[in-house]
Amino acid sequence: MKNILAFLTLFVFTVCANAQEQVQDSVSTNTLDEVLVKSVRVSADSPITHSNVDKKELEKRNLGQDLPILLNYLPSVVTTSDAGAGVGYTGIRVRGVSPQSTNITINGIPYNDAESLGTFWVNLGDFSSSVESLQLQRGVGTSTNGSGAFGASVNILTDAVADKANGEISNSFGSFNTRKHNVKYSTGLLNEHFEIAGRLSQINSDGYIDRAESDLKSYFLQGTYVDSNRLIKALAFGGHEITYQAWNGIDAETLANDRTFNPSGIYTDANGNTQFYDNEVDNYKQDHYQLHWNERFNNNWSTNVGLNYTFGRGFFEQYKEDEDFSDYGLAEITLGGETVNTTDLIRRRWLDNDFYVVNANVNYKDSKLNLTTGLSYSSYDGDHFGEIIWAQFASDSEIRDRYYDGNANKYDFSVFAKATYRLNDKLSLYGDLQVRNVLYDTSGTNSDGVLFEIDESYSFFNPKAGLSYNLDDKNNLYFSYARANREASRSDFESNPDIKPEQLNDFELGWRHTSPKFRFNANAYYMLYNEQLVLTGALDDTGTPIRDNAGESFRLGLELEAAVQLTNKFSIQPNVTISSNKNKETFASIDGELVNLGKTNISFSPELVAANAIVFQPTKAIQLSFLSKYVGEQFMGNTDSDVSKLESYFVNDFNITYEIKTKKIFKSILLSGLVNNVFGEEYVSNGYYFTFDDTWSVPGETTTIEGAGFYPQATTNFLVGATLKF
Repeated sequence: MKNILAFLTLFVFTVCANAQEQVQDSVSTNTLDEVLVKSVRVSADSPITHSNVDKKELEKRNLGQDLPILLNYLPSVVTTSDAGAGVGYTGIRVRGVSPQSTNITINGIPYNDAESLGTFWVNLGDFSSSVESLQLQRGVGTSTNGSGAFGASVNILTDAVADKANGEISNSFGSFNTRKHNVKYSTGLLNEHFEIAGRLSQINSDGYIDRAESDLKSYFLQGTYVDSNRLIKALAFGGHEITYQAWNGIDAETLANDRTFNPSGIYTDANGNTQFYDNEVDNYKQDHYQLHWNERFNNNWSTNVGLNYTFGRGFFEQYKEDEDFSDYGLAEITLGGETVNTTDLIRRRWLDNDFYVVNANVNYKDSKLNLTTGLSYSSYDGDHFGEIIWAQFASDSEIRDRYYDGNANKYDFSVFAKATYRLNDKLSLYGDLQVRNVLYDTSGTNSDGVLFEIDESYSFFNPKAGLSYNLDDKNNLYFSYARANREASRSDFESNPDIKPEQLNDFELGWRHTSPKFRFNANAYYMLYNEQLVLTGALDDTGTPIRDNAGESFRLGLELEAAVQLTNKFSIQPNVTISSNKNKETFASIDGELVNLGKTNISFSPELVAANAIVFQPTKAIQLSFLSKYVGEQFMGNTDSDVSKLESYFVNDFNITYEIKTKKIFKSILLSGLVNNVFGEEYVSNGYYFTFDDTWSVPGETTTIEGAGFYPQATTNFLVGATLKF
């Protein structure tokens, strides 16, 4: 680590010392900002399937819901919310692939948790208010930093440098006592070179599900130096979330009779009465510190160096009844002549981690060649430990005793080179090579008190290639092939110590048509997997989805999207994905026998996902949008069991924005309204499925028992807000 840091420090100063040739052309600061994500994004005519979303699009529905919910209407996207209303723990699936397989970067820095591989947007409440733009790449996409993309990648660019001083005060309110308050400011460029900008936010919601409250506080601060050749940006952002747990779900009977019921925190008091523990919460803080240095030597050469430190710490708290002393390392005690070896208790399971990242990229560009090469190195150090903070019978325990204690380290180093070469005005070739090395080791015990020692290293080679052909100035054809390899997560190893890494070969074939009043994209994909880590449907005791290798599997699909300007005031924006997602051969234990079920559907992979937006803009200041989303039926397991089926759903939202331009005090006032699930659809977007063998009911026989849990989503609800811009 020290040698790499020393090398990069020398690299940065060499860049500065040799920046002798100055570019005289005026270049906007926004263009300089975009260089921060140049290494992980692709251009409009690239042979990579992608969608771009900018700040203005996010602003229309940014009333407190998490970023995944704001991306719900993009092609092949399915989103869900534990609390049911888009605040708190939320998730996003693209092409049916689990969130652990979606790569997220912020300014080119990996955001996925290094161990779980998941993305916890709840740790960055109101982060959408600090997003300048994002690009969603479907499939493997281009080489990116951190764990590879197995279904999609989301590359986020935070707020760009503002030329002029500005500020915002935003407030929104809505159903389930949801409210968001934030304040933003920018000094604009001081002396034409310096800018300081920031944001403070608070979001609260009671949630649709009982007691699924969220208390989210967050901040964003950046300082920037910019000139015609150079951009230096220092950022600090983070959040503190306290959310009441809602990841236990409910069974089918409860769903039918009391769909907002939340079993989290339930216990029976000394009088036999049912109670709910009031602090069954997740309490976590996360702070990110980034430094980016972009240097442009001339019209051809530029470099970028990015440094990151992330500090995460927190716990989730639980009330547990009749826990065995032996599970917590406690000794039996004698009270009144009776042996006591169980107790009610309150426990906390802690995470305390540090994450360091170094990125360095060099770009060369001329009229024919656009070449970027770079490296990324990250180091993760995470402590996992548990404490008992109260017990009915404390035995011989002492304050701050740890009933389990473990540590994990992960090191990730990758180098890549990617290039686009324009053979002529019509044909361009794309190539991308990445070598990635991963080392993961653990020590100590896991949350079950079991020795957990993993020492694995991986070397992955991820080649990509493609071509793009312009038929004319309106039509573009492209084809690409990409390979990706990806390691297992901590929870994968906990459920299966012999888990294997997964591999994907991704083929994409597309046609893009662009004209002033009509845009159409068609993309066919074939994603061929070896040992894909598919969701089994089951959860571990912390609510984390369990995955396992599926042998050979594939996803074959067609994505269609369009934007049609019907009149000067009306437009429609439909998209649809039709797919077949199959495990080629599935084995399952049924009634004590191993059965080959043959070809089965991959879990959480609907065959049909569609969306549409009908947009009416009577004036420049007013926009009304009617948004529709259809998600076909899907299975929560891989055995095609009817017990594991999630029914299809069709949900509609209505969004209105009205911006009032003013001449005094404020530049403008933006009024926003959002009605979610206009027609009150009672639907479920997520759940879990499990089986176990019953050997007790009938002596000598084994019967497989199936069960499922569901996460119901909110019926009709609303949010309204006002943003004062000055």
